[in-house]
Amino acid sequence: MQRRDFSRSLLAAGTTVVGASAGLALTPALAQRVGPKEGVDFVRLPKPAPVESPASQVEVVEFFAYTCIHCFNFEPLFEEWIQKKPAHVTVKRMPVAFSPAFVPMQRLYFTLEAMNLVDKLHTKVFKAIHEERLPLTTPAAITDWVAKQGVDRARFSELYNGGPVGEKANRAVQLQDAYSVEGTPSLGIAGRYYLNGQGPRTLVVANALIAELRKG
Repeated sequence: MQRRDFSRSLLAAGTTVVGASAGLALTPALAQRVGPKEGVDFVRLPKPAPVESPASQVEVVEFFAYTCIHCFNFEPLFEEWIQKKPAHVTVKRMPVAFSPAFVPMQRLYFTLEAMNLVDKLHTKVFKAIHEERLPLTTPAAITDWVAKQGVDRARFSELYNGGPVGEKANRAVQLQDAYSVEGTPSLGIAGRYYLNGQGPRTLVVANALIAELRKG
């Protein structure tokens, strides 16, 4: 979803999946027949974005928003790709904030990360918003929902409202700006390339760029 569209859709967190998966119709096998083109499939950053991974690793950053229906549809594809990725690829998920309204959901992700609950609850957050149509866009709604998942409310609130999670949210905004993120889902590759979401083809392009980086 493009940045300009979020102002209209952020609070429509219960949008149905029907029709939104049209961008995922391209299969990886079909996409692989067409080589990725700079300026079309990806952008080479004029100034490298910061990376945290060691030089021996290729850092892949997924920019997403919990309220983005396309991110919800992309998630199982990306998760499958993560399970099959080479050992030299490091993956980071990065929740975007195109406005202050996104910050509560940014803090949700980073709190789940701090509590080692991403594997357990990340996908459930997407489903709660897009299938159950729960408006998990405010701290109160988020905390209530997390507590219903069996998470200690007091500990979650302490971390959610704490400085370290706030610092991660601030760094996430800095990174999205460094990659000039204009929509979600999208990928940043090694601080050098930015890919807008193109369904399964996104991962075909990512594989091609990762292979090129390894050659260099």
